[in-house]
This record gives sequence, C-alpha cells and structure tokens, in this order.
Amino acid sequence: MPLTPMTSAEISELLDHTDICRLLDKDTTRLLDASNTATHAAPSTPVCQHQPGPAEIEAIWHHIRAQQPVVLPPAVPQQAQGSVRLDAPPVAQPIPTWAKSTALLAPTVGGGIALAAVGLSAAAPGLVAVSHLLWSAVAAIAAGGVFAAVLIGRVRARITASPREMQRPHITQHITSTGLFGRANGTINHR
Repeated sequence: MPLTPMTSAEISELLDHTDICRLLDKDTTRLLDASNTATHAAPSTPVCQHQPGPAEIEAIWHHIRAQQPVVLPPAVPQQAQGSVRLDAPPVAQPIPTWAKSTALLAPTVGGGIALAAVGLSAAAPGLVAVSHLLWSAVAAIAAGGVFAAVLIGRVRARITASPREMQRPHITQHITSTGLFGRANGTINHR
C-alpha cells in the first residue's frame, strides 16, 4: 500500500480515534469528541471505525517528526570533543559542606534541647529547694547588715559617752559677713 502525505487534521483525526480512544474513559472521551466536533451531537461511546496498522502509525509519526524543527546541540570546541561523551549521564554534584554541617548539627542541637528539658523536669524539686535556700541567704545577709549598723551605732555612742580625755576634739567654725563685698569675720571653737 503506497503511503500518501497526510494533513495535520487527518493525523489528529487518526490519532484521536485509535490509541487515545482506548486509553480514555467514557466521560473524557465524550468531552473530547464534543470539543472536536461542535456541529453535531457527540455519541455517548467512543467509535473507533478504522484500526490502522503498524506501518500507518509509523508513517504518521515519521510525518510528525518531519514537521518539527531540528534543534542541534551547542557547538563543542575541537579540542574538547574527544573528552566529552554526549551519551554519558550527568555527573551528580557533591553536597556542599555547609549543608552537611547543618544536617549533622540539627539533630544534635535538638537532642541537646530535649535532654536539657528532661534534666530540668527531673531537677525541678531540687531547683525549688535551691530557690528557698537563696532567699534564706538573702534574708540572713540583710539581717547581718542591720545587726552591723546597730553594733556600729552602739560603739559610737560609747565613744561619745566616755570621759573628756578619751573623747576626740570637736571643732566648730562660724563665719559671718555683712553685705556682698563686706569683710568676713569668723570664730573657731574647740570642745
């Protein structure tokens, strides 16, 4: 059977009613038929009238490939052509060091936080006792400060109440002046 050139509409019609009809379910086929033929009502079941042979399908694909533009790979310099294999699979890129470090550090930090939480929950009664101990220490320091102030006051009172020869000299000075630029007069008293 000689092959004749086919139009794109004939190829689309042939492809729509062969392999695609077998793959699609009834609802999708009904919608596809309704969109392809808007002038008459769509049948409820797909109709595959003509079953093309393998030679016809190959001719259709040959025609489709002939219609597509040819894309050439970029030119490779002459010296690098021998070393580059076009059929070789792409080489996997190594994982960056920062990504490895982060991936290894994340579970470590998370585990440390979890262990700290477990430790705090286990130590909670002890932490309460330490808190009470610290407040007791603050109260003792405050009471010690008050006691020291009272003791120093009593010692000073004894010093002032002792005889005159044991007492320190008390010096007072009085200075008076008349007017803004007047002469100043003063007295010094020793007790």
